[in-house]
Amino acid sequence: MMAGVGGGNDFQWCFSQVKGAIDEDVAEADIISTVEFNYSGELLATGDKGGRVVIFQREQESKNRLLSRGEYNVYSTFQSHEPEFDYLKSLEIEEKINKIRWLPQQNAAHFLLSANDKTIKLWKISERDKRAEGYNLKDEDGRLQDQFRITTLRVPVLMPMDLMVEASPRRIFANAHTYHINSISVNSDYETYLSADDLRINLWHLEITDRSFNIVDIKPANMEELTEVITAAECHPHQCNVFVYSSSKGTIRLCDMRAAALCDRHSKFFEEPEDPSSRSFFSEIISSISDVKFSHSGRYMMTRDYLSVKVWDLNMENRPVETYQVHEYLRSKLCSLYENDCIFDKFECCWNGSDSAIMTGSYNNFFRMFDRNTRRDITLEASRENSKPRAILKPRKVCTGGKRKKDEISVDSLDFNKKILHTAWHPKENVIAVAATNNLYIFQDKMN
Repeated sequence: MMAGVGGGNDFQWCFSQVKGAIDEDVAEADIISTVEFNYSGELLATGDKGGRVVIFQREQESKNRLLSRGEYNVYSTFQSHEPEFDYLKSLEIEEKINKIRWLPQQNAAHFLLSANDKTIKLWKISERDKRAEGYNLKDEDGRLQDQFRITTLRVPVLMPMDLMVEASPRRIFANAHTYHINSISVNSDYETYLSADDLRINLWHLEITDRSFNIVDIKPANMEELTEVITAAECHPHQCNVFVYSSSKGTIRLCDMRAAALCDRHSKFFEEPEDPSSRSFFSEIISSISDVKFSHSGRYMMTRDYLSVKVWDLNMENRPVETYQVHEYLRSKLCSLYENDCIFDKFECCWNGSDSAIMTGSYNNFFRMFDRNTRRDITLEASRENSKPRAILKPRKVCTGGKRKKDEISVDSLDFNKKILHTAWHPKENVIAVAATNNLYIFQDKMN
């Protein structure tokens, strides 16, 4: 069911929360670089360019405030990565968090993987609300006592204390990527995960840090012959032997690890034939895929290129079953978008919990939603102007030429510095998280 398009029984999206400072001058380190709900949707993690991870936890719904569903509040903040320097290559390694992926919860603690350009870390997030007191060899301040003065033996007891949330690095997976990591994906066996850079994909075991298996390597013997790079990769949600990776040429390869140890030969190759009449200087750049995501069912996958989102049936390789235009009005502006480097922006996309709707970002802090059943779409805006509690989001329209209507915005007045690259959809409910520069917006459907 779709978001506030048309009348009838459709629900509408309304503002819930916004996190982050309102400053006009945004520090580079505060820009959000990834957003991810955990499997239950109770936790929401963001990573930023300063190497920090902030985890928000959903509050339990209170009985006296029935209208407000649980809000997300800060649960834990920690520094995941620090800036480093590669002395062999004389390269600075940024601390920016490229990806966060949660592991399914097995016990009271939560685990997540976070990656910068070169290193992946497994973090354990756990709670402590009790501490041991009454030691025999230590006094109350923790100083060691003289053993000869101890005349009685005490049994230490656990005493309640203020809740403390601790984040500790359990594993560090390093030195396996020559190029920048663009994807990490936890496998459905929950024991392994893959990490991808521009030319290679590695398979790791979560318990083993000193070795990984290289499963894809597209690096040519002579780098001058390089024609494409890997842009994204993801494991199948149910079949632990299947994964896909996308390329800068707009193609997707599906590989089966049962076929060979090195998946140089793909099992399926997804590519849409190009219309020769629409070929231009920018064709190859805008066809580069910036994100690929399997549907929860595992039947479909979605890819995002610069101007569109495509849904592919895994059983049909020659063309997508659905194509949605995200901001077709920018096709006439590609020349200036190339000059200001915006044409290289990497937009992500996500499915809702039932795979019936998809969401992706655009410029001017706009984000787009597409209903797969009704084929209707909507443009919404993440802005502080509309940030009153439970304020309904008004659909936005972009005027491409001719006479501009009252509520429309002209394509020439779009702000290309305000872009929504990272979005996430709650796995079970209509709650979405949208990262707009240094602010995290949370929207939910309006409860009737």
